[in-house]
Amino acid sequence: MAEHMLDSIDKALLNIIQGGFPLKAEPYEELGRMAGVSGDEALSRVRRLVEAGVVRKVGPFFDARKMGSASTLCAVHVPPENIEHVASVVNSRPEVTHNYQRDGVPNLWFTVIAPSKEAIGEVISDICERAGICRVHNIPASKMFKVKVDLKVE
Repeated sequence: MAEHMLDSIDKALLNIIQGGFPLKAEPYEELGRMAGVSGDEALSRVRRLVEAGVVRKVGPFFDARKMGSASTLCAVHVPPENIEHVASVVNSRPEVTHNYQRDGVPNLWFTVIAPSKEAIGEVISDICERAGICRVHNIPASKMFKVKVDLKVE
């Protein structure tokens, strides 16, 4: 769905759900009220935006640290001919939240959230063994400065 296909109601819904999804028994009724449409129309529009790939996910965003989990950023350099295989191995782990190919060295970056630092080590070891890579840079954050961003849709 191209940007020009978003009407003012779609844009209003996108702006609302990024940071203020109603935590109510009937959230789409409230969302629709906030955007000036019915709850059914709000739900239908959000579903359409998800199906079109404009919205990747509607769900909660947890603070892993506050839940007692550990997280880390990982980086690995993969020869271009192996990038799809290694990315698929990385993506097969449910503990991996993001996985990006980037230019430069290293060229594959991913994040891992697990119950403990030891569990993260086990995930990384499994990825190394199954993907045939011998070194993953494990870069846990020492301090978190910002996580959230809302993109104003105009």
